[in-house]
Amino acid sequence: MKKKNYIWLALLVVGTVLVLLRQNNIISWGEEAATYHNEKGLIFGTMYSITYEHEKSLRLDIDKELERFDASLSMFNESSIISRINRNGDVTVDSLFANVFRQAMKISEATDGNFDITVAPLVNAWGFGFTENISPTDAKIDSLLQIVGWQKIQLSSEGKIIKEDPRIMLDCSAIAKGYAVDVIANLLKSNGVQNYMVDIGGEVDVAGVNPTGNLWRIGINKPEDDPLSRNQSLQTILEVSGLGIATSGNYRNFYYKDGMKYAHTIDPKTGRPVQHSILSSTVIAKDCMTADAYSTAFMVMGLEKARSLVESHPELDAYFIFSDEKGDFQTYMTEGMKKYVTE
Repeated sequence: MKKKNYIWLALLVVGTVLVLLRQNNIISWGEEAATYHNEKGLIFGTMYSITYEHEKSLRLDIDKELERFDASLSMFNESSIISRINRNGDVTVDSLFANVFRQAMKISEATDGNFDITVAPLVNAWGFGFTENISPTDAKIDSLLQIVGWQKIQLSSEGKIIKEDPRIMLDCSAIAKGYAVDVIANLLKSNGVQNYMVDIGGEVDVAGVNPTGNLWRIGINKPEDDPLSRNQSLQTILEVSGLGIATSGNYRNFYYKDGMKYAHTIDPKTGRPVQHSILSSTVIAKDCMTADAYSTAFMVMGLEKARSLVESHPELDAYFIFSDEKGDFQTYMTEGMKKYVTE
């Protein structure tokens, strides 16, 4: 009698465990179980990490889409569309390039030119592009400013970029990564994925929940000088779902010369690296491309202008870390951002 009881007890325990495993998508009966996958790699000179819940890996589809994006908008690819445009090649843009270009023009207008993809010659001159010249003279900067300006380029109905001056060059790095995040997020959604996080170089889109069943948690780093990205101290953590998040800062890509710090964010109006008090700008928007571009624009604008602009755009939320007169970190956030912030 005791033997039978032990058998029934064992069967009950096994059955309960199987049900729990099934409910948590660890095993399945008669079909493939959905599980979380994580794909990692390099694109646009930076790292990406994509976590998503699906019954199978979508790695091949993701790689194919990233390769298509690389061939369009990567300045690290000499044969990409943007590289050929910068060399004044005869090229017709694809839909990826056209979408980025049109959104860039809209945000340039909305930010009074503080966001500008024609800033490439200045980025190169200051040593943050593909040249090593880091001491442009005032005369050199003035001459380069003559070929910088978002209103000096157009996209024709035939898909051609028209430049007022052939020396104009484009740099979409402050918007393209965000759009790449959106492209991969749309790929996941088209495959029925409801829970995911797409992170390309720190620009992020999240939906649904993480593997623990909670909202995704996105950290904002303290803006401490860290060119090797070793410091992962967090200023705060955001709990977000269904939105795009982007952060721009001058604490990773910079150099010192003659006792002066030069950061990679270039003001397209002055032609010089920005010296504002904002150290880090995080933006939440309905898509990551928009968040990416505005986070850069706010770095260029400075604290007061950035606050004024973001408060007039209810579709955006922002979190700024800035330095006060004593050099201490201070923060500003929009009212809408407060619901995402967690200790």
